[in-house]
Amino acid sequence: MIQMMYGAISMASLTIALFFLRFWRNTGDRFFLYFSASFFIEGLHRVYSAVLNEAGEDSPTHYLIRVLAYGLIVWAIVEKNLPRSDRRG
Repeated sequence: MIQMMYGAISMASLTIALFFLRFWRNTGDRFFLYFSASFFIEGLHRVYSAVLNEAGEDSPTHYLIRVLAYGLIVWAIVEKNLPRSDRRG
């Protein structure tokens, strides 16, 4: 049952990543690109968890992957709220 849940969450995360990627292509806003990358990482993390569940959910690898994914979301929000003169590109 847990494998099925990992598959459903992975499919949902990867689908959301594709939606954000489409929004990025339409607008060119990096905010959507960061969100797409975050959901893509989270989707791959769920596949990784389902296939190689050798250490369980409490291993440092799982936390580092999640910190990376959630850090991208935080960075996207912070960068979106910076004044225009401070943004690069």
